[in-house]
Amino acid sequence: MTQPYRTRLGDVPLVPGLREDEGWVDMKVQFLIDKHGAGSEDFLLGWTVLPPGARHDRHRHHTADEFFIVLEGSGMVYTDGDREPAQRGDVVFTPRGHWHGFDNTGDEDVVLVWGWNGAGALEDTGYEVEETT
Repeated sequence: MTQPYRTRLGDVPLVPGLREDEGWVDMKVQFLIDKHGAGSEDFLLGWTVLPPGARHDRHRHHTADEFFIVLEGSGMVYTDGDREPAQRGDVVFTPRGHWHGFDNTGDEDVVLVWGWNGAGALEDTGYEVEETT
C-alpha cells in the first residue's frame, strides 16, 4: 500500500531526458506525484512551464487519461482533429487514446498543472507522438 506523500514544487527536479524529437519542445516538466517518487501506480500529477514558443506536440496515451488546468498564459490546445484556443482558467480532459498537446503561441509563460489517470510513470502511459510528414 502506498504511504501518504508530501513534497514542495521547489524540491522536485525537472524531468530529465525529455527530447524534442519525442514532442517535448523547450518545456520545463516536473512530476510532483508519480510512481518513482511517491509510489503512485495509477496516478501522476505534473507541473509544466512552457515559455513563449514552447510546445508539447500532438501525442496520445494508450493507457492513461489526461487532464490539465491552465494556471497562467494562453496558447493553442491540440485535439484529435485541430487546434483550439486555451487560456488561464481552462480545464481540459482527454480520454486515453485521443490526440492532444499544447502550443504556447503567446508572449508569456504558460503554466499547466496536469495529471494522468491510469499510469504513474511516463513509460506506463503508452505514449505516442504524432508523426509529422
